[in-house]
Amino acid sequence: MIDRDRLEAIVREAGRIALSRWPGHGHALHTWEKDPGNPVSAADLEVDGFLKRELGLLLPAAGWLSEETVDAPERLEGGLIWLVDPIDGTRDFIRGRAGWAVSVALVSSGRPLLGMLAAPAREEFWQGEAGRGSWRNGVRLVASRRTVLPGARVPAEAVPHGDADLVPVARPNSIALRMAMVAADEADLVATLRWGYEWDIGAAALIAREAGAAVTDVFGGPLNYNKRDPRAFGVLVSSPGIHQAAVDRLADRARELSAEG
Repeated sequence: MIDRDRLEAIVREAGRIALSRWPGHGHALHTWEKDPGNPVSAADLEVDGFLKRELGLLLPAAGWLSEETVDAPERLEGGLIWLVDPIDGTRDFIRGRAGWAVSVALVSSGRPLLGMLAAPAREEFWQGEAGRGSWRNGVRLVASRRTVLPGARVPAEAVPHGDADLVPVARPNSIALRMAMVAADEADLVATLRWGYEWDIGAAALIAREAGAAVTDVFGGPLNYNKRDPRAFGVLVSSPGIHQAAVDRLADRARELSAEG
């Protein structure tokens, strides 16, 4: 059995390290682009290195898949793997905004068992455990129960013309935090129409699901983890009562955009 208290302490410390480098507290930060439009910072790499070392000591049998580490194919050989995004929402982090989080999930046989998000700039710590529930700052989460798609709250700066019946609410850059908003009943729907990676969503998907949200890919299919290709097209997190309506609304766009990728 994994030492959950130690895991929480590690993830919280990773958040503290990130916060100690955050420009929002006036710290200078070295940043660059891995490729055009894809920023990274020295803090991403520092947190990644800390988590790789400490999580490896905590559970040596688990493999490793992280945004900031070169993928190693031997991760496919075992049933356990850590999914890590050392700073999800790097753009907000670099700009000194609070919409970022350290994301850690433990996956067994393709399914998340434990998920944690440390968002110290927001004074939030989220966690979920398969079959047991999810919490923010120790308070149990109950996801949105909305049953009608029009009027649904969506974390967005603006909504497309075809979705004018949806209601934009504050949008953190971190996709994990946006998904967690559905778990906390602060949003009713989060959907992406782009290629993303397992480490972006592993922890938050578990937290949302354990709070009672519907969590699938954007086509309504199951999310799988520790695949040879860690990419997936789109994620959809919502109250169960509007999930199928959201899938139906997004279907044509999703098919078109996924084919372009």
